Amino acid sequence: MVNYRYLGNSGLKISEITYGNWLTHGSQVENDVATQCVHAALDAGITTFDTADVYANTVAEQVLGDALAGQRRESLEIFTKVYWPTGPGGPNDSGLSRKHVMESINGSLRRLGTDYVDLYQAHRYDTETPLEETMQAFADVVRQGKALYIGVSEWTADQLRAGHALAKDLGVQLISSQPQYSMLWRVIEDEVVPASAELGVSQIVWSPVAQGVLTGKYVPGQPLPAGSRATDEKGGSRFIQRFMSDDVLTRVQGLRPVADELGLSLAQLAVAWVLQNPNVAAALIGASRPEQVAENVKASGVTIPAELMARIDEVLGDVVERDPARTAEGAPQQRPS
Repeated sequence: MVNYRYLGNSGLKISEITYGNWLTHGSQVENDVATQCVHAALDAGITTFDTADVYANTVAEQVLGDALAGQRRESLEIFTKVYWPTGPGGPNDSGLSRKHVMESINGSLRRLGTDYVDLYQAHRYDTETPLEETMQAFADVVRQGKALYIGVSEWTADQLRAGHALAKDLGVQLISSQPQYSMLWRVIEDEVVPASAELGVSQIVWSPVAQGVLTGKYVPGQPLPAGSRATDEKGGSRFIQRFMSDDVLTRVQGLRPVADELGLSLAQLAVAWVLQNPNVAAALIGASRPEQVAENVKASGVTIPAELMARIDEVLGDVVERDPARTAEGAPQQRPS
C-alpha cells in the first residue's frame, strides 16, 4: 500500500504515489479501461488524483469524475489546473486572467462532479496577466470554497517566490509546485527546490519515468515497442524525443543491476528515486492498464542507500539535464491560443 506525505507547509496529507491522467484519459485509453485504472489506484491506497482542464480538451476531467463517482469525497484529494487553451480557443479561453480562472474552476468542478478541488494549480506562468490579478482570482476561488489550497506548475524560483508572497498577503496557502523531475531531468534541483523548501512548498513531480524511457523498454538498435509512448502520434511521441538518443538509452540499460540489487523493476527504481528527494511530496504516475498501477505502487516506501544513489549518478553521467534555465526556456512567452 501507498505511504502518505504532507503537502508543503500544510496539514494536508496526500498519497506519495499520485494518479495523473495526462495523455491517457479521453485520448489514449478507452473510458472503461480508464475507470479500471482509477479503481486499481484506489485499491492500492492511492487517494490523490491529478488532472487538468486542458487534458483531452476537458474530456479527461469528465472521465476522472465519472471514475470516482460513488467514492466518499472526503477520502479523496482531487487536483486540477488552469492555463492552457480550452473550448473553442477564444481570446479569453487561456491564461490566468480573472475571467478565465473563474470560468475554468466552475467548468472543472462540473466535469469532476464535485463541489471543490483540494488543490487548484496554475498550469504555467501567464506573462500577459498581472500576477496580482491571478493571485487575487485564486484567493477568491479559495474563499468561495471551490478550492482548499493553491499551487503552480513549471514556475521558476523567482516566479514562485513572487506568487507565494502575494498568496500570503491574501491569506491563502500556496503549497505546491508541479515540475517535470526524473533521474534524467533534474533542472529543479539548483533553484526551484531550495526556494520551495524555504517557502514551505512541496513538489508534485510529473514524468518520473521520463515518459517511459526509464522503464528500459526502449533498447538501442531495436524497433520501438508497438503501442508505446514513442509511437503515439496524438502527442506522446513529441514529449519523449529528447530522451531517445542511443547514449541515453544505453545508460538507462546500465541501471538494471541497481534495480536488481533493490529487487525493483527499472520503472519502480525511477519512481522511488524521485521520492528520495525530501522536497518531493508525490510522484505522478499514469497508466494505460490497471496492472501498471499495482507495479508503480511498489516504489512507495522504498529507501535507496546513498551508495546506490551515487552509482545511479555514475551510470547516467553527463546525459542528465541539470540546467535550471530550462524551466524558463520551456515556458510559453505569450498566452497560447
